[in-house]
Amino acid sequence: MTSVQGARARARIEITAAIKDEARKQLAAEGAPKLSLRAVARELGMVSSALYRYFPSRDDLLTALIVDAYDAVGAAAEQALAAADADHPHPRDPVARWTAVGRAVRAWAVAHPHEYALIYGSPVPGYSAPQDTIGPASRVGLVLIGIARDAFTTDGIAPPPLPAELRPEAERMAADLAPDLPPALVAALVAAWSQLFGLVSFEVFGQFNRIVEEREEFFTAAVARLGRDAGLLSRG
Repeated sequence: MTSVQGARARARIEITAAIKDEARKQLAAEGAPKLSLRAVARELGMVSSALYRYFPSRDDLLTALIVDAYDAVGAAAEQALAAADADHPHPRDPVARWTAVGRAVRAWAVAHPHEYALIYGSPVPGYSAPQDTIGPASRVGLVLIGIARDAFTTDGIAPPPLPAELRPEAERMAADLAPDLPPALVAALVAAWSQLFGLVSFEVFGQFNRIVEEREEFFTAAVARLGRDAGLLSRG
């Protein structure tokens, strides 16, 4: 009985993966708004009723794809930070760590533009992301906050001045995101994080065409500047 259950579990994993792979092809060809369970089932040679046992609705399938995409870019960020620390463990350079993570996010986005568009592009009409997406969506942000936290505890950061009119909002953000860090630092991090993804989006969505040619070099310099603007200090 155990071997039969194991075989069924493996088959379910394989079929689920095949459904998501076909759905990603549809994303690339038609875009998220036109994702269709019937079309996915047709391409896989399945009847729609069989596919519904894996994903009861289009929104369930979209959520699975969104979670996978967030987890993938989050894993890329985490692995890049671990690699940067392994290469240069003493002392850790906050700007170099920040830049390594930014480069990994960009590399993933350029390699997976349709999945990037699914999570950072235009909202899908009629779709509302459930709570399940919050944790995966936070992974890159948590890596960046971790870099700032490490720098803060080792005198590797000097937060920029905080305008008085921004203090209430900065204090609210700090309470929600990182209560152990100064509000000025959290506000600067949120600004830098949004600008980092702005750079990535400009490249992925074609706004740099005929403007920036050496894009990797441009991005590397720009993302390092964002880190320094947030207060990160280079070592050595």
